[in-house]
Amino acid sequence: MHSSLSIRSIAFLATWVVLSLLNTPVAFAAETEAETDADNPAIVANFLGKYCLECHDKASAEGEREFESFSLPISSEQQLITTDEIIDQVTLRLMPPEESDQPTDEERLDLLEVLRDGITDARDQFKGHAGRTVMRRLSNREYEVTLAALFGRRVDTLGLTADFPKENTSHHLDTIGESLVTSGFLLDQYFQAASRLVETRLGKPTMEPKSWHFTDNFQQYEELTGAHRAVFKFQYLCLYEQPNTDTRQGGYGHIEDFLEGVPVSGFYDIEVNAQAMHRDTHYDPKIYRIDLSEPFQIAVVPGDATKGHIHYPQAIEPILASAVVPDEQPEWLPFRVWLEAGQTPRFIFPNGPYESRASVIETNRRYKDEFKNPKEGVSRTTLLREGKLPHIRIGEIKVRGPVEELHGSEEERAVFGSEGFQEDHALEQLFAFGQRAYRRTLEQADRDRIVAIYEKRLSENATPRQAALDTLKMILCSPSFLYLSEITPEEEPLLRPFDLASRLSYAMWAAPPDEELFEEAQSGRLTEPAVLKKQVQRMLRSERSNEFVNGFLDSWLNLRDIGNLPPPRKSVPDYYAENLPESMKQETRLFFRNLLDENGPVTDLLDADYSFVDKKLAKLYGLPEKETLRLADGFQRVSLAENRQRGGVLGMAGVLTVSANGVDTSPVTRGVWVLENILGTVPPPPPDEVPAIDANTSGATTIRDRLEKHREDKACAVCHRNIDPLGYALETFDPIGRWRSKYPKAKGKGIAAKVDATGKFPSGEEFTNFSDFKQKLLESRQDQFTRSLIEKLLAYSTGRHMERADQYEIDDIWERVQADGGGLQTMVTEVLTSDLFRSR
Repeated sequence: MHSSLSIRSIAFLATWVVLSLLNTPVAFAAETEAETDADNPAIVANFLGKYCLECHDKASAEGEREFESFSLPISSEQQLITTDEIIDQVTLRLMPPEESDQPTDEERLDLLEVLRDGITDARDQFKGHAGRTVMRRLSNREYEVTLAALFGRRVDTLGLTADFPKENTSHHLDTIGESLVTSGFLLDQYFQAASRLVETRLGKPTMEPKSWHFTDNFQQYEELTGAHRAVFKFQYLCLYEQPNTDTRQGGYGHIEDFLEGVPVSGFYDIEVNAQAMHRDTHYDPKIYRIDLSEPFQIAVVPGDATKGHIHYPQAIEPILASAVVPDEQPEWLPFRVWLEAGQTPRFIFPNGPYESRASVIETNRRYKDEFKNPKEGVSRTTLLREGKLPHIRIGEIKVRGPVEELHGSEEERAVFGSEGFQEDHALEQLFAFGQRAYRRTLEQADRDRIVAIYEKRLSENATPRQAALDTLKMILCSPSFLYLSEITPEEEPLLRPFDLASRLSYAMWAAPPDEELFEEAQSGRLTEPAVLKKQVQRMLRSERSNEFVNGFLDSWLNLRDIGNLPPPRKSVPDYYAENLPESMKQETRLFFRNLLDENGPVTDLLDADYSFVDKKLAKLYGLPEKETLRLADGFQRVSLAENRQRGGVLGMAGVLTVSANGVDTSPVTRGVWVLENILGTVPPPPPDEVPAIDANTSGATTIRDRLEKHREDKACAVCHRNIDPLGYALETFDPIGRWRSKYPKAKGKGIAAKVDATGKFPSGEEFTNFSDFKQKLLESRQDQFTRSLIEKLLAYSTGRHMERADQYEIDDIWERVQADGGGLQTMVTEVLTSDLFRSR
């Protein structure tokens, strides 16, 4: 069993005693004091024999737990884990099960005191037993962020990792060394990516700016072609829907005469003569699933005719720039965007209609009496000629570039310094870049390899600059770059300064150390606790620490999987029409960021009376701000003081979506999610003999009924009594996090069953609704949650999962955090300055 359930705090135990006992704390404490001289092994043996061995002796070992051979003193790590399990189960009253004989409060507290003393006594013998981080490579995410830092510019326009193997995660973490495997195919991809990046950004030919002006031949494909030829004679490029649809009719506007794209990578000035058409249409806006009170938006994304249909989504299409489109008359909208060689600009309508084909069919049907020659179906000709179809119309496009960058390109200065490449100092420049890429001072062997590659290319008649570029490619394919390898000697338990700097910078920024951190490492001062703490706090204040916020939340709450199991388009169109996944993630990120900046209490993650929402989420949540917020307002902090349907991460749509399967909800699925991600324990897999969930459920009318039937099997009951209550409380949310009081009707027929969000923890506490559930978590499982969060932070930042021997220091971190008020910034700082973080 995973040991993160351990609850060893005396403070917590005192609180639990006060809550649990029937108004006899003083007398009972005196009795407990009198028992301290009792025979400790006998107390353990008597308790286990009386209450546990019926199910957990050697012969039965229910749940793969056998306590018959357990005894004190603790002499092995397995004994330590078993001790934790017993403490957890007894403290939270999970065991014995409520249908069995129950120990008295005196018996429980005597056992807990003896076991806790046993754990404390065993601490010294487990010093040095903590696990070590295996040498790990950069994750795909870290790889791209690192290259952007080294080259001084975003690299997502290149899609360097688009063809990399899918990243393995371990318990959703993408930083665990053991899961970051390397293959021959990946090594080949690294070489191709390095070559493409270096040649595209630094090897490009010098080129004078060129100008292009497009005024016609705005062809649009498939069902748009005929209407545009008949009505516009290809004089206009029109956008009819947002990109996030499955019909792809007018979601991407391209320039037919510019399919070859720009000649070299660089900045290009683009001007678009555009107008928002018919935002004042009298047609029912529900047809288009569009908010006509909002001004139309246009954005620029890259396209590549060699990488897929120019009319459809492509793998590489980050938004490069955006603007609001005027209503009254066409206006020139300027953009300066970065395009890679061969990329052509494409135009999208981010807040446009959803499913253009369906909206055209419905408009033709409902408003046919307004047209002289009405057509049924998807015909657009009549609508474009006579109708009021909302869309963006582009009449002219100008492109000019590449724009000259003053003082040379960002890449040139980032790689070679402010003076650019200098043939006479080429090796010194390569050494300097190698030091930044390897995140440490270079050893003689590093210098020798750089010199050898550079001179070999010169001997092959490469120009000095090309020889330097080829050497850069070698550096970017070196294990010293691709791996967070440690130069700390094996026999030293604590990391040396350069290794510590790299671990810190990748935990905080997913990138190499900056100049200040590198200097502190080079001086040796970084290992001083005060200096390390100062650097942690400095890096947290930087906007670059959003890499930590995003990466950690993707791992801890598994937010990166939002969208992997999307709901059916027809049943939940708003999920797509509003692009809700991005808003869902942003709410959680802003909430966590705010807690971090303000050192707000970690308990706000369980329940809070505020959150951050945009207009889309305000609408999804039914908040009053949906009437006042505009898209241009972005995200705003809102009060939830009068809305107990939300609050904390469990009330956020992102969490509720990623813990469902897109089609329906399951208390088991969400219960397991809460158990793993909030309470920090992974339930064991069901035994092979456990029947399917639908077995023997005749007469069951709700998911709760089916689960009750399922739990009649004793093999199922052991786990489900811990899992199901955690999921029942979240049943008031549908698969995308909307509040509900009733389940949808089966196939749209019959009576909709009411949602029952009541439940009872195995420890006896009952809750009546979602708000009450969160309160019970705060009252009885706050410490468990806090320790679990500390453990997740440690695993994410060190690159390894915590082991039982690590729990002693996790306890110490927890105590320091509690003593300082329980703030999130305090917790992160304590984690990143702890011995566990600083150890190999």
